[in-house]
Amino acid sequence: MINFRYHVVSLTAVFLALAIGLVVGTAALNGPVADSLKEQVTALRKDNQQMRQTVNNMEKELESEEGFAAEMSQVVLPGKLTGRRVLVVSLPTGREHTEGVLKMLQLAGANITGRVDLQDKFINPDNNNNLLELAVTAARPTSAQTSGLPGNGHGVETSSALLASVLLDRPGTAPVSDADRKAVLAAYTNDGYLTTEDPVSGPAEAVVLVSGQPYVDKDSAKKDESVVKVAEQFDRTGAIVVGGNGSSGGNLVAIVRGDPVLSQSISSVDNANTIQGQLVTTLALVQQLTEKRAGQYGVGDNAASLLPKLPQ
Repeated sequence: MINFRYHVVSLTAVFLALAIGLVVGTAALNGPVADSLKEQVTALRKDNQQMRQTVNNMEKELESEEGFAAEMSQVVLPGKLTGRRVLVVSLPTGREHTEGVLKMLQLAGANITGRVDLQDKFINPDNNNNLLELAVTAARPTSAQTSGLPGNGHGVETSSALLASVLLDRPGTAPVSDADRKAVLAAYTNDGYLTTEDPVSGPAEAVVLVSGQPYVDKDSAKKDESVVKVAEQFDRTGAIVVGGNGSSGGNLVAIVRGDPVLSQSISSVDNANTIQGQLVTTLALVQQLTEKRAGQYGVGDNAASLLPKLPQ
């Protein structure tokens, strides 16, 4: 009968054999395997150093280009928009580079009538019915702004039409009073749909709509559609330039460029998140106001050129 001691001795022998095999195998392979691994590590280390150097060089080049654009803006922009009334509207995705766009417009001499920041709540499809109701209640009867509002049941479109009507000139219609304008903005501000940096001073003749990357959440398709509705309604009222970040993935710049109708009246700049793009955004607005035509500029897909060619 096999007893417990036999099992212990057998298991000990097995483990001892494994240990001896590992030691012998390691000793036999230690030289060539170790040398091969050392060579691979050395090669990878060199590749990593080269990649780091490449990244550093690219960062320095980008910094240099940004500096060049900043200095050129001081030469190119002053006086280009003197006396022009411009409204800046930022979408939630474009908030980070709105300030840079605003500074370039001011450098060009634009009279900034106001900055309006649309909040996520404005774009959220869950608020469609609330926006429809607010568009009706916010418009004062004396301003008669409700007469031209869309009637298709899209809250963002209807509210954008109302905001455009009080923030921009409307040729052929009676001017909106300051009281009516303040009342409409207050209604949307109090409900958390927008914020304003300073009180809006009056109607503008043009608008720069600052956007960014496309939405990626479960409601992304509806939100991207709503962003387009905002652009369309402001386009119906005045000259408009979209200063965006990228031109792919369904963001506003990509949609404008892919639409044969919108691209004829809305200018777009796909790198307005950079100093170069902010400079070009201002020049694109100059082109809109002086030549009455739109263009697609930047470094992304379907850009006609880096910047507009303006007459001397």
